Amino acid sequence: MTNEAGTRISVHEVVPRDEWMERRRELLAREKEFTRARDELSRQRRELPWVKVDKRYLFDGPNGSVSLADLFDGRSQLIVYHFMYPPDWEEGCLHCSFWADHYDGMQVHLNHRDVTFAVISRAPIAKISEFQQRMGWRFTWLSSFHTDFNYDFGASFNPQDVDSGAKVYNVGTMEPGGSDREGASVFYKDETGAIFHTYSTYARHRHAQHDIPVARPRPEGPGRRSRRRAGLGAPPRPVRLSSCAPPHRGRQVGSGPQTCPNRRSLIR
Repeated sequence: MTNEAGTRISVHEVVPRDEWMERRRELLAREKEFTRARDELSRQRRELPWVKVDKRYLFDGPNGSVSLADLFDGRSQLIVYHFMYPPDWEEGCLHCSFWADHYDGMQVHLNHRDVTFAVISRAPIAKISEFQQRMGWRFTWLSSFHTDFNYDFGASFNPQDVDSGAKVYNVGTMEPGGSDREGASVFYKDETGAIFHTYSTYARHRHAQHDIPVARPRPEGPGRRSRRRAGLGAPPRPVRLSSCAPPHRGRQVGSGPQTCPNRRSLIR
């Protein structure tokens, strides 16, 4: 037996239904323990202290310069995805592209919970815009080519750190393996306009983006209202996952050789 990718699925243990139910109940008990432990970890994430961001960051966008403060777009919370796309690459990371295929559909849900989402890479804005158009994405994607933003928030690294094998990635626990890596950072802006860095996650941990610690919506806020009162109307149509979507002409990722730290082989 093979799956769609052609990887062979080995023969697995087969048991009667009664035995399967018993073993499934045992596993469910452990799953519930894990869920409770994850809930506690999520609470601790929300209690992590903040760091005030005093440095001014200006990003390059398709319509000119955009500041970090501008990115909040009238909301108090901002999630930034550090998309792995260094200036010398001809296109973005294959793995980051998989996640990006799902970003457009989630925007309305985040916005109505006082959260804005943006993507930032070090590639020049011309490269980013061309690649984004080819992929059919509409989310906000800016270039930090002229700023230290990616370096300051642990997603880009100087050649000395890369060559020396220093553990400078994932809050100082891993070698980066390249000039740029993936991650996500969360920011909060208060009523005075002050900005705070509240959380960052990298490597495998970024896959738990559903559990990123943003503030819970106020009881009277849009996050608690009905969809109609919040202005959402009828539920949106389901977002079709990239693996199920029909191919788009010119949308292939990886037409040129790149080395990605997440894979041993060349992405083509």
